[in-house]
Amino acid sequence: QVQLVESGGGLVQPGGSLRLSCAASGFTLDYYAIGWFRQAPGKEREGVSCISGKDGSTYYADSVKGRFTISRDSAKSTVYLQMNSLKDEDTAVYYCVARIAVCGTYSSPSSFNWWGQGTQVTVSS
Repeated sequence: QVQLVESGGGLVQPGGSLRLSCAASGFTLDYYAIGWFRQAPGKEREGVSCISGKDGSTYYADSVKGRFTISRDSAKSTVYLQMNSLKDEDTAVYYCVARIAVCGTYSSPSSFNWWGQGTQVTVSS
């Protein structure tokens, strides 16, 4: 069955960097779109980024554009989210998500069929 396992979260100071990993199993990564959502306390889930299956097109929320980079390593069946210049407002639980083929409406949680358990990212001095 489809399984997504996130890792790489932690505590980092403002301006610092983290790289999140999403290890995928139960399916062929290149045929699925993989995205990242985040949810801060008291806020709705926010679509952060997505990488489509097939052509690998990438998408970013305006709030992270220029700071975050999504990539995938098909041989390792892993998707990464490199987060640079982190801000306090990036603090949230980050979830890896998947759906078949392309990202589509990647900002909508209901667009994705599979979710990981989440990893906490805390940006604080």
